[in-house]
This record gives sequence, structure tokens and C-alpha cells, in this order.
Amino acid sequence: MSLGENLQFLRKKENITQEQLAEKLEVSRQSVSKWESDTTYPEMDKLLQICEIFRCSMDDLVRKDISVIYVEDKAQYDAHMNRFSKRIALGVGLILFGICVSQFLQIGMPPEEKLMTAVFLIFLIIAVAIFIVAGMQHSEFERKNPYIEEFYTEEEIDRFNRKFPVMVVTGVVLILVGMIVSSLGEGGLQAEKEFADSLFFLFISVAVPILVYAGIQKGKFDIKEYNAIHNKETEEYKRNRLLGAACGCIMMAAFILYLICALAFHQWGMPTVIIFPVFGILYGIVSVVLNMKK
Repeated sequence: MSLGENLQFLRKKENITQEQLAEKLEVSRQSVSKWESDTTYPEMDKLLQICEIFRCSMDDLVRKDISVIYVEDKAQYDAHMNRFSKRIALGVGLILFGICVSQFLQIGMPPEEKLMTAVFLIFLIIAVAIFIVAGMQHSEFERKNPYIEEFYTEEEIDRFNRKFPVMVVTGVVLILVGMIVSSLGEGGLQAEKEFADSLFFLFISVAVPILVYAGIQKGKFDIKEYNAIHNKETEEYKRNRLLGAACGCIMMAAFILYLICALAFHQWGMPTVIIFPVFGILYGIVSVVLNMKK
């Protein structure tokens, strides 16, 4: 693509008319028209202004095909966020499924704490490894791409918005069904109660990853928010840093408290598992407070 074709592509993508661009650059509309037709070329100071307006490099504007770069950036961002969503959801699912397997191992038998702990730790180690790899890759992607063009079409966003409520309802229904199943074991034999608790965790290990995946996918389409939280000059950036630190501390505290209760009092299922939703609510309160400050 020539400079004129690149300029025309960027202008139309931003939905800016020739008159509006000319006003920003303090030139006539005819000058912009001549640049886009490659009849004349802008001066160096105007080229720098154009790069600043459209957030592109001089090399991309003058020498490369901006439309190809735009398509490549879209594909890279979409593929990265899809991988990130799946890995985080998988890690969460593995931790919960590890608890589920540990629960099944003790049905109708004396609690084998060492075996249960060993099985759970295997799932935990795999999950933590997934979290570390996914987190490092995501941080590197954010470092290289602090700004992303808003490339999703209304049709693509609407298509996801139709799927999002279905995923959320599916996750919530599975949790409620798990709670009902768990309640059916109350008052019965010990083996029946243990089996019901195990089924509860089985439902949870499917439901929560669905909700996690849906949430991250929802955020994927909010390019404006992505750019805001990566711009160090914005309040969103500062709030995101605080939320990240708060989330890490709260979830670590919840997990440590759960392990202490599970190992000390041999309560891997209910009511010890209530720790996680309680701390989740605590994180929600912190998030609301920080957003209220905005």
C-alpha cells in the first residue's frame, strides 16, 4: 500500500472525514485529498501528527500495508485471549476437580489423609504450573501490546452477547444442582453424605471454569477498557493495579485458610468450602469500593 492508501484506510477505520482530519492537522480538505490520491505528500511535521492521531509508526505509515498489520494484530489478540481464557479456566477446574477426586477416595473408608493430600497436591501443582505459564505469557503480550485497536465488529460482539447469558446460566444452574445433591446426603449414612459432597464438587469443578471462561471472554471484547488499564496516565491503570494486588492477597489467604481447615479438621468438603465464596464476596466488596472512588 502507498502512503495515500494507508492514510485513507486509517481515516475510514476511525470514521473520520477528510474535513475532520484536515481540521486536526490545520490544513485544507484539498490537501488531505491530494495526500490520499498520492498526488502530493505531507511534510514531516504533518506526518508526525498523522502518526500520533492514528497511533502508528512512521515506517508502517510510509512503507508498509497498514490493513495487513491491522488484520494480523486482530488475529494475534483474539488467539491470545482465547488461549488465556481456556488455560485459566482449566487451572481453576483442575484445583476443584482435585478436591472432588480427594472426596471420592474417602467414600466408605477411613480417611487416608496422606493419600487425599497427595492426590490434591498433584492437581494443584499442575494447575499452578498452568497459571504461571499463562500469566507470564499474558504479561509479555500486554508489555508488547499496551494498545489494541478496537477491531471487533458489532456483529461479532452481538454474537458473543447472545452466548454469554447461556454460559452464565449454565454455570449457575450446575452450582445450584450441586447444592441440591449435597443437601440430599444430609441426615443419611456417612458414606451417602461423602458421596453427595463428592458429587457437589464434581458439579462445581465444571460450573466454575465455565463462569471463569465466560468472564474472561466478556472482557476480551472490551478493547477500550484494555487500553485504559494499560495506559499509566489513567485512573483505570491505577485501579487495576490495586485490584490485581487485592485479588492475589485475598485468594492466597482463602487458599491457605482452606488448607489449614482441611488438614487440621479433616473437612475437605462442606462447610470448609464456604471459605471460597466468602472470600470471593470480600473481593467483590473491595472491587466496588475502588470503583466508587472513581
